[in-house]
Amino acid sequence: MDPLFWPSETNSFRRFTPESLAAIEERIAEKKKQQAKVKQKNKDQGVEEDKLTPQLDLKACKKLPSLYGDIPVELIGEPLEDFDPYYNDHKTFMVVNKRRTIFRFTATPALCIVGPFNPVRKAAIKVLTHS
Repeated sequence: MDPLFWPSETNSFRRFTPESLAAIEERIAEKKKQQAKVKQKNKDQGVEEDKLTPQLDLKACKKLPSLYGDIPVELIGEPLEDFDPYYNDHKTFMVVNKRRTIFRFTATPALCIVGPFNPVRKAAIKVLTHS
């Protein structure tokens, strides 16, 4: 991995907020528009575009690599913005527990009614990620 792409400690860990979810939805809409333009432009050509893949060191159920720095105590067990570039336009968030294990959850409503910021869902996530 190129050291230029390593995240700095100060901006690696950000809480997952409604503003974060809105930004993800904007990126998804922008990507769809961009893909539609590319499809129209390259309709006759057989051009294949490069696709991102998830980083292997940031997979779910793996330990958070030490190059991302120490997670602040107040953010342990809390929903965080995903800093894997692959998930930049996916409705997901991550939770890191005390043992630095990564858990990834979807930000879509569970059971079609319980959103990602619902207190019941937050409590369930805390129970699931508790070491």
